[in-house]
Amino acid sequence: MKLFECLACSQPLYFENTSCESCGRRLGFLPESGVLSALEPAQRSDGVEAWLALAAPEQQYRFCCNAVHDACNWLVPAEADGMPVDPEPYCTACAHNRTVPDLSVPENITNWRRIESAKHRLFHGLLRLDLPHENRDMDPEEGLAFDFLVDPPDPSAPRIITGHDNGLITINLVEADDAKRERIRVQMHEPYRTLLGHFRHEVGHYYWERLVRRAGDNSETMATFRNLFGDERQDYGNSLKAHYDNGPPAGWQDGYVSAYATMHPWEDFAETWAHYMHIVDTLETAGAFGLRVKPRISRGEELGVRVDFDPYHAETVEQLIEAFLPVTFAVNSLNRSMGQQDFYPFVLSPAAISKLDFIHQLCRQAREGQPRMLQGAQFQTTFGTAPMLQANQPQIETVAEQDMTEQTTVLLTVASQLALDPVA
Repeated sequence: MKLFECLACSQPLYFENTSCESCGRRLGFLPESGVLSALEPAQRSDGVEAWLALAAPEQQYRFCCNAVHDACNWLVPAEADGMPVDPEPYCTACAHNRTVPDLSVPENITNWRRIESAKHRLFHGLLRLDLPHENRDMDPEEGLAFDFLVDPPDPSAPRIITGHDNGLITINLVEADDAKRERIRVQMHEPYRTLLGHFRHEVGHYYWERLVRRAGDNSETMATFRNLFGDERQDYGNSLKAHYDNGPPAGWQDGYVSAYATMHPWEDFAETWAHYMHIVDTLETAGAFGLRVKPRISRGEELGVRVDFDPYHAETVEQLIEAFLPVTFAVNSLNRSMGQQDFYPFVLSPAAISKLDFIHQLCRQAREGQPRMLQGAQFQTTFGTAPMLQANQPQIETVAEQDMTEQTTVLLTVASQLALDPVA
């Protein structure tokens, strides 16, 4: 997330702010430009409440309908092609909501606002990555949609399961309760559990469907996925039962970003996708603050970094990792100074970085609009057999351990030596 400031008085702002604490102006987020803009009321004769954005004064805007619940600060154009838009418009993020909880219940609306805050941060990242995200109006069968549901009052009734099904993401409202979510985290022996983490994980399932499955069963994309993550055609129910009965396999840290990723290739992809979004968004924030890491120790030079590039459009995954690992060293140390858990309680192995690189390449191809239906003969890759590409088709070439830069290798070694057991 980048930094924002009031365009009227230069007061620093948070992404979620709805008004400037310094000058009092109303604020609204413009998803097209990624700007949180100060607003001025627009003068209209039709009684419609509209606003002029200082960042884009050439047209008028209205707030998303969810602004009346203090759950959204995003703007939509007041008119399109000279004609008024929907009298109850929803913004780019809220147009994906299929079900929201009963807002007459005070606890529901409080938790829903927290969920919306995390969801809007998710969409900020998707927009920065330039990823497709059709809603159910655009794609009724497989469009991205959200159900935010509450457990039934009867304790014997089935609980709401947070998960993904063919583009529909369900989030149990209990995840917005910090105390309850922390209790679940401890019970599940998880080092990390947040609302934003849920959103990034579940949307990873959506993008597996969108960017991998739709490429075709015989595509190079699918072959590379199976070489890296495993064969997703194995029975999911059996894998789920085995995971909760037996736990992750010994030495799982050598190949996965988390213990849960070992459960099934779909979960491995979704977990890795979430970590990719964690990494690029954290680095954008670090860069926005001008963060420079230069430890005052004898090895400070090799552990130092200045984030002076756009992480969302990085050329290589090594560029991301070589910046992210020093940042995690620094922020983990700051957290420990405050008696808090590590900011990033994970260790990235070379195998996990190869998987992150696959997702990095997928995002680049989706952004550049390159074809992904790749078919042909067989050729040998670092990770095994995959279909040979036709002459004019792009190839996903993930970074292999032996091809990692010396700097990445040094940082991975230090990270593994510094790591504590996050579960213990």
